[in-house]
Amino acid sequence: MNKWLKIALLPFAGIYGLITAIRNFLYDWHFFKQKKFDIHTIGVGNLAVGGAGKTPLVEYIIRLLLKENLKPATLSRGYKRKTNGFILATDSSTAEDVGDEPLLYKKKYSIDVAVDANRVAGVKKLLALPEPPKIVLLDDVFQHRSIKCGLNIVVSEYNNLFFNDNMMPAGRLREFPGGVKRADVIVVSKTPERTSPIEIRNITKDIHPGPHQQVFFSYLQYGELYSISNPNDKVDTLKDLFRFRLIAFTGIANAEPMINYLKEYSAEVRHLPFNDHQEYTPKHLEDIERYYHSIQGGNKLLVTTEKDLMRLKNDSVWHIAERMNIFVLPIEITFKDKEEEFNNLILKYVRANRIHHEKYM
Repeated sequence: MNKWLKIALLPFAGIYGLITAIRNFLYDWHFFKQKKFDIHTIGVGNLAVGGAGKTPLVEYIIRLLLKENLKPATLSRGYKRKTNGFILATDSSTAEDVGDEPLLYKKKYSIDVAVDANRVAGVKKLLALPEPPKIVLLDDVFQHRSIKCGLNIVVSEYNNLFFNDNMMPAGRLREFPGGVKRADVIVVSKTPERTSPIEIRNITKDIHPGPHQQVFFSYLQYGELYSISNPNDKVDTLKDLFRFRLIAFTGIANAEPMINYLKEYSAEVRHLPFNDHQEYTPKHLEDIERYYHSIQGGNKLLVTTEKDLMRLKNDSVWHIAERMNIFVLPIEITFKDKEEEFNNLILKYVRANRIHHEKYM
């Protein structure tokens, strides 16, 4: 954002911040009620708008729990869906029904996935299922103060840490940085692999975690490219990707890490950016296809993300997408340091009974 525009917007940011601060005060002092549930609820959120990396973290926790034979459900708003109220995803659901991120959880992990803008109502409906979940992961819930999660995780992006940001509209913060004190766990996401221990200590010091808080640093890991028409058709990153020129098209908040990664291994990378959660139309795909064919020579691929793939599976565009030479770049996260500590923290919480749960918090 332009420096002078940011300065001009600061008064509006102050007003917005004051409103959110008053709202938080009313919750903190119990003028507004919060609902707690007798199941284990893990909230994953952030202080800022945009792509902080919540989705890969939710996936990480899902995989961790499934490995331990603990089957969670997920609940989120279902951003950009065309439905209203509570929806329980099925095998035939689309991104238009439940949103791209919830659909991704459903397709990859075959767990109960629900969407509802009212998180309290959504949890109640999950608990009314014939086989109700004992663990619910709530995506993007940190500002939804009406529900009190048993474990709150806040994600902040390494290159845009919350304590360096401003309130909207002068910045990206949804509430003042002090709101992070409500979190039990703070995850700094998208940490560069070469980050030194000294840098990690300095950032941790700047976060000023409270006695009840733990700070972790997560790193992106990309998998092998696979074809949308045949997932078994893969491109080996180290051995083969240098042979291809790539045209990446993305509808995510921050594609920079992905593009930088592809540039490390590919002969050439061109990027066609779309809006976050872009709803693709036939014209979009036809324009992408036309651009692809305008590039002379062979050995070229179209590349997109798994979240974009969920939106490409909509009936209006899938018949076009599956004929195109589109490959998907999967993404995961890892914790280089303290991974076992993070895993144990999650597992300790979900294995605690209700009495121990209250003590733990």
